[in-house]
Amino acid sequence: MSFDIRTFRDTLGLFVTGVTVITTRDTDGAPVGITANSFNSVSLDPPLVLWSVGLNALSLRAFSDASAFAVHILRDDQAELSQRFARSGTNKFEGLAIDSGLNELPLLPDCAARLECVPFAKHEAGDHILFIAEVQRLESDPEAMPLVYHGGRYAELADKPVPTA
Repeated sequence: MSFDIRTFRDTLGLFVTGVTVITTRDTDGAPVGITANSFNSVSLDPPLVLWSVGLNALSLRAFSDASAFAVHILRDDQAELSQRFARSGTNKFEGLAIDSGLNELPLLPDCAARLECVPFAKHEAGDHILFIAEVQRLESDPEAMPLVYHGGRYAELADKPVPTA
């Protein structure tokens, strides 16, 4: 490699991503959640999405064993919620009003979108596990502005006209 890990990370930070919170329940039924910006669409037919979690994440076992999980695409005013679920080892759900989804999934309210999913495939890739999931149910607010991340911080979208040819 002709570059170090920090340079690689900073370079990837130039790519603007949305911010999601992924939730499930562990084998004891306790809610588990993490913030992830590694979310991506994979396929329209069947409807598949992808996200990843680090091999050292405390929640890895819960997601590996899960029969379902939910992807919450956060609104631009939900940076605090993103930070809450990015912390390790805290009761992330304390004080939150939680809805119940497929397989009793913990669903966060007022997100730009919620996708309830079942596992489709998982693959170890470097220091992460890639989860590919089939979307079973979704709801979204097409008027919502998403929370975005760029260069190691939250950013805001600006509307720009699309150039015409």
